[in-house]
Amino acid sequence: MSRIGRKPINIPAGVTASIDNGVITVKGPKGSLDFKFNPAMTVEIKGDVIEVTRPNDAKENRSLHGLTRTLIHNMVIGVTEGYSKTLEVNGVGYRVQKQGNKCVMNLGYSHQVIVEDTEDIKIEVPDPNKIIITGIDKQKVGQFAAEVREKRPPEPYKGKGIKYADEVIRRKEGKAGKGK
Repeated sequence: MSRIGRKPINIPAGVTASIDNGVITVKGPKGSLDFKFNPAMTVEIKGDVIEVTRPNDAKENRSLHGLTRTLIHNMVIGVTEGYSKTLEVNGVGYRVQKQGNKCVMNLGYSHQVIVEDTEDIKIEVPDPNKIIITGIDKQKVGQFAAEVREKRPPEPYKGKGIKYADEVIRRKEGKAGKGK
């Protein structure tokens, strides 16, 4: 039996969950999220707990069991606490600033790179070398952070570029150390 799938999901105070025709909707203080789960899975709300069960031990049902439970759990956390990703900008002359709802980045190109907030995702720039991306949907926050990082990924020789705050860049030695 799936260890993750059989764990119940606690619904905290201030959060409401409802199921309608295979779609679970979770509403909380930060917003509302909905998810259309696989019809093979059974999702039940019992008091202040959500339980996900599977019909049998077929391989597909076993894999969907933990996935469905985790996605619903991520929705509950998203509407209560929210998610955030922190990016760091490293490099001489590389800097970021917020202008209205736009994030203007100078990344060593001949032009500025501009990224706009969406209705789901908010960008904060506490200092010129840090970007914080926040939102209630874990998947959208991660995807948006990956798209911002893609504008100038970190290079292995000097470490210049945009990287996640907890990312470690493997450094290479360069030409000088090659002949020794």
